[in-house]
Formats: sequence, C-alpha cells, structure tokens
Amino acid sequence: MKKQFKTLNNIKKIHMIGIGGTSMSGIALILKKEGYTVTGSDKFHGDMIDILEKNGIPVAIGSHAELVKDADIVVYTSAINQHDPEFVRAKSLGIPTYERAKFLGLLLECYKTPICISGTHGKTTTTSMLASIFIDAKLDPNVQVGSKFKRLSNLNYRIGNSEYFVLEACEYVDSFLNFPHQTAVILNIDEDHLDYFSGIEEIKESFKKFILMLPENGILVINKDDSNCNDVLNEIQDKLKEKNIQIYTFSISDPTATIYAKNISCNIKGFYSFEVRNPNTKKTYEFYLTVPGIHNVYDALASITTGFAHNISFEIMEQSLEEFSGANRRFELKKEIKPGVLVYDDYAHHPTEIKATLSAARQKECNRIIAIFQPHTYSRTKELLDDFSTSFFDADIVIIADIYAAREKDEGIVSSQDLVDKLIENKVDAIFIKDFEEIAKYIKKIVKKGDIVLTIGAGDITHLSDLL
Repeated sequence: MKKQFKTLNNIKKIHMIGIGGTSMSGIALILKKEGYTVTGSDKFHGDMIDILEKNGIPVAIGSHAELVKDADIVVYTSAINQHDPEFVRAKSLGIPTYERAKFLGLLLECYKTPICISGTHGKTTTTSMLASIFIDAKLDPNVQVGSKFKRLSNLNYRIGNSEYFVLEACEYVDSFLNFPHQTAVILNIDEDHLDYFSGIEEIKESFKKFILMLPENGILVINKDDSNCNDVLNEIQDKLKEKNIQIYTFSISDPTATIYAKNISCNIKGFYSFEVRNPNTKKTYEFYLTVPGIHNVYDALASITTGFAHNISFEIMEQSLEEFSGANRRFELKKEIKPGVLVYDDYAHHPTEIKATLSAARQKECNRIIAIFQPHTYSRTKELLDDFSTSFFDADIVIIADIYAAREKDEGIVSSQDLVDKLIENKVDAIFIKDFEEIAKYIKKIVKKGDIVLTIGAGDITHLSDLL
C-alpha cells in the first residue's frame, strides 16, 4: 500500500514533532506500517511513546535540533512553539514541514471513501461505534479515533485494506477543513473553543465550510434534533442540491428523520434500548446499548444512519452496537475502591458534556454521585463559567480541582474558586481542592457504600483514580 500515498513519492524518512499526541501517534504508526522510516520527539514520556517504541519508532524526549538533519519531511503538532529547535532547524535546512492536520489531509486524499465524524460532542464514541460496525460488516476500514478502545486492540488507529477511512474530525482551529471527505457526519454544533472562535455564529460558518467540502454525490449525515445543525442545513440546502448531496438525518423526536428512534427505554444500569425502522424494508429492529446515557443513543443513531447510508445491514449494526463497550475515558469504569463504591472516569470538559455524563450516572442505581471536575483551559472556563455553574445539578457532591492549563498561561482571568462560588450560589454542594492527593484523602473519608465517584475532565484528572 505504500504506493497509495502519492504525496509521499521519493520520501523515505519522516520526523514528527509532538509524536506522542493521540492523532500524531496514530499517523506515525500508519506510516511505519506502510514502510517509511519514522522518528519523533515529544515533551513528555506518555503511554503512547511506549507503543511507538515497541513498533520500532525511536522517540526523543525534549526538542533536539539535530534530530531533523536527515529527514525528508517534518510533521509537527500545532501545539509546538514556532521557536522549537527542531522546527527552526527544519526551516533553515529547507526541509518541507507540514502541520499535523494538513499532513493527514494529504493522506486522506489517497482514499476513495473518507468518512469524517464531526461535532462539538460525541465524536470519539461515534467514531468508535462506526469503526466497530464497519469492521463487523467485513469492510476492513482504516480508522483514526481520539481515544484508545478495545476493538482496536486498545489502540487509537487501525490499518485496513480498503478505501474506507473512518476518522474523528475536530473543528478546533478549523482543523477539519483540512480533511477531504466523501461522507460528513455532524453530531451537534455547540459553543466551544472560544479561544479560537468568536462565538456560535463563527462556529456554524466553519461547519458550513466543512459540509460544502463534500464532493458531487457525497453523503451528509446530520442531527435533526439540533437547532444549530438545522440552521446550518437550511442555509446551505440549495448548494447541497446543486452538488446532489445525499442527506440523511437522525432523531429521537422527529419521525420524519431518516433514522428515528422510538420506544426508548432505560434500565437501572443507565443503558438504553430503542427501536429503529429500516426506511427501505420498513422492518423494525431493536437496539440495546451497553454504554450509559441518552447522549449515547444519539451517537448510536448517527452510527446507524451512516451505516445505512453505506448499505450495511441492520442485523449487523444491531449486534455490533450491543457488543460495543465504549472508548477509553467515556464513562469508563476504573475500579471499586470499597465494597459498593465504584469509580468512573469521563473525558467531558464542556458544560453540555458534563450534564450528559452526570445524567447518565444519575440513571444508574446508586446512593450519591461524587463528581470531581478539572476545568480544561482558562479561556473555556471563563467564557462558559455560567454554563459550567448549571451543569452539576445531578451530582450530590462536587469537588473542583485546579484548572488544567493545556496550551494556555494563567493570566489571572479566572480560577477554580470562581466556579465553586458560582456553584454554591446555585445551591450545589461544592468545594475547591487543588491537589490530587488531598482530593483522594477527602474522597476516602466521605465515601459510603453505593456511591459513584466520577472524575471528569480532559486533562490529567484521569490519573486521580490511581490514588484512590
């Protein structure tokens, strides 16, 4: 398959700066398996570094200018500083450099059927669900997803031998506009990434551009229950007709949608079941999920609709989704710390996601929900502070950790205590505890049989369970 990457003709060695990232590591492993020599560097040693090195990809910790001297091209993550020694040396030597998203876009051009899953929430779970469906349908897809999951041997990528490429496509910094696609899946459109976008209108404009990148006779799968999705669809309807785009919708409230879920029910574990009718045969199928929350019904419907658009049988999709156990850090059961006290972990970092996660937890049979939230970035915390303050009503006790800075610097614009103060104003039992070890001590002191402990956030809060 190496000849497939026409853009990499005469390329032998590729160096990747920030190789340990979720997407970068997946790209690196794909390139390695296609026969390229791949090297990389990263600021920190994470679990993906171990996987890369086991696959014969040497990784240096820290930035070292000499690493790029014999590279044919350099691929870098957008998170690096433009003064990074490796990046600066590559430029001075005239070595072609590609930002990660642009490079991945070049690779996608080599596939006939890229399927890009986008939306503010639910991308990772939906991409994982859809990948499982395509694998079960024996379509042998290539996959790249934002988290590891069991079906991919606990990795975040899969190398198939087909023209299908199932890809998680994020709107942050307009990244998804680099990805050519034959099928666009829009799960929802919400206000987020306000360190880049000015607000919801600019976000909607970005999604319009993404959809209009579809080729003639392309496929659009979109959420009919989301008002912003409907706004976008209505505004570009004529342009989609001109390109003969096939539009498929999904819904839990509108029976006119292509795929409509009816007779929805939830058991004591928080797992949903629902019925869907095949629009062609009119036969009804029953779907049973083993991941909790109504938001996962939407993710499943998006996957079913996309599968239907690609002629996958409902029987296969029924079985595949019933066996789907979730991606890492998506309401993932971590451990039982005392008899009857379960610890779950979830990647939710936006108010809408937190509400959905806590709602899913509330549907489980439990005593109390103790939520520990680590806000992610100062800009998001500040811009969405009021929304965050109304996201925790399903929790009995809320512990707020220090803000995870990620790519930002603390300029004193907002603090975790500000969020705690807002929560207390809203009659939520909330406390700020900065240090993970202190949080662990506090939890051990207050937990009772039947409690659910839920760590929430996109930062390193996931490691808190190791201390419990």
